[in-house]
Amino acid sequence: MSNIKMIPFGGVRENGKNMYAVEVKDKIFILDCGLKYPENELMGIDFVIPDWSYLDDLADKIVGVFLTQGHADAIGALPYFLAEFDVPVFGSELSIALAKLAVKRNKESKKFNDFHVVDENTEIDFDDVTVSFFPTTHSIPDTLGIVLATPDGQIVYTGDFKFDQAATKGYQTDLARLAQIGQEGVLLLLSDSAGSEITGASSRETDIRQYIEDTFENSMSRIIVASVASNILRVQQILDAAHNTNRKVVLSGSDIEQIVQTALDLELLTLPTDDILIKLDEANQLPDDEVVILVTGRMGEPIKSLLAIANDEDPDIKFKEGDLVFVTTTPSHAVETVMQKAKDAIYKADAEVKFIADDLNPSGHASQNDEQLMLNLLHPKYFVPIQGEYRMLHQHEVLAEEVGVDPDNIFIMSRGDVLTYTDGDFHLGEKVNAGNVMIDGTGVGDIGNIVLRDRRILSEDGIFVVVATIDRKKKKIVARPQITSRGFVFVKTNRQLMKQSAGLVEEVVQENLNQKDFDWGTLKQEVRDKLNRFLFNQTKRHPVILPVIMEINQHPKRKNRSNKSADEPTANDQAKEKKHRGRGRGKKKNKN
Repeated sequence: MSNIKMIPFGGVRENGKNMYAVEVKDKIFILDCGLKYPENELMGIDFVIPDWSYLDDLADKIVGVFLTQGHADAIGALPYFLAEFDVPVFGSELSIALAKLAVKRNKESKKFNDFHVVDENTEIDFDDVTVSFFPTTHSIPDTLGIVLATPDGQIVYTGDFKFDQAATKGYQTDLARLAQIGQEGVLLLLSDSAGSEITGASSRETDIRQYIEDTFENSMSRIIVASVASNILRVQQILDAAHNTNRKVVLSGSDIEQIVQTALDLELLTLPTDDILIKLDEANQLPDDEVVILVTGRMGEPIKSLLAIANDEDPDIKFKEGDLVFVTTTPSHAVETVMQKAKDAIYKADAEVKFIADDLNPSGHASQNDEQLMLNLLHPKYFVPIQGEYRMLHQHEVLAEEVGVDPDNIFIMSRGDVLTYTDGDFHLGEKVNAGNVMIDGTGVGDIGNIVLRDRRILSEDGIFVVVATIDRKKKKIVARPQITSRGFVFVKTNRQLMKQSAGLVEEVVQENLNQKDFDWGTLKQEVRDKLNRFLFNQTKRHPVILPVIMEINQHPKRKNRSNKSADEPTANDQAKEKKHRGRGRGKKKNKN
């Protein structure tokens, strides 16, 4: 009997950031490696990736990363993972092509090239574990589910999926293969829960295609279409609708241009005519009713791009009176506030906004009916709902119970929970560290809760800077403290508050100078504490307080001695630290 462990590093009780580790004996299989867009309160953060530090000491056990599809929630964190773990990556042709684009943009992993293309006919033998795949329907072609066949039964990871009986080639689910997997016995099922609140059936893509074309046909204005860059199916529908309504299409953004070219090279996207795509300067010469501008964004999220255009922050595209802004995606929960701001700004620009989600359900995720169909096809003994916030996971649990899954065999997990299979049963046991790693620009993990707290305080209450100059030998203040405030109060109308604050700082500094054991850290902390209490009593606000204490020496024989800041009292306080991090190389075995 095998010792099996399953650990979610993301994708549970949250939207996106899918990453699951399945450990069978001495081998670890990584299922997807995605990111998520930050919540509104994560100020300045570009996106969030999983914290996989638990795997640092287990690198030699990792046999590979197995991808289900090419969206950011499945491949977005891969460049950062491969910078630490030199292991092979397996995925469909399009998933691998998009993964290569993502990896190439990261200087730490751009030389990585251990990629392997798989399809529904591929089986990879890792001694006592065999990995195979099955096609599913999603908004991007070549989407695959993953099966790990272990000595104790099959572990199935659906990835993102839905059922669409009218799906075209490249997007079709193999129902016969799913039924076969179910007949062979499924020990554990990890299934997509993002659409568990959707009642009834999801909209068919044929209906969505017709809706887009009707919108184009009925509009006499220029149309700015917002879509996720990697939603190849939606891009195809937009191109076809533009062709059928005698319009040309402008691709806005480097992400969409690269993705479209990659899909064209793989023949997963077709151009209705060779001249359907034009540049923006060409579009400016055409009548408005012959132009479609397809807007995406960095990592494919288009809503922030719309806000930038509406605020005149885009150097190329400007909204004008009569434009129709057509949002063909369902915005993620993380950008709801941005979406409302963008919508308001678009109307201010005298443009109109239309959401496809107001009339149809364009989601690429399974509805309640779809989720129960998947459960009925696979008949899992144990079930873990994944990919969704807690309420979605809970609803999926209810749906599973309705089709006969034992409630005791359903686990709603948190990041870092370890689901362990021993003595013929799964149970929750230990917990490992699996938090969030913030990506801000080129910084990886250098933004933590303290920095985020300071950013939030700065945005709400501003900053309060106090500068004082002292002569420590003479135990006196050379110059009265100077106060500078930004985003806290208007100085000219609060002169009395500034004066009282300066007097308080002067008292605290003098008290510390008079003490026998003078300490720079103690001095600055006391300034912060007393000034914080005083300012809160006066204003009910907590600004970030930054004390700057400078020291001079007025001894005539030491004229060349320069000022020192409180943060650097001596030249010997500086130190260099080098951190060495070992990287293990995973073992790869591939027998097709």
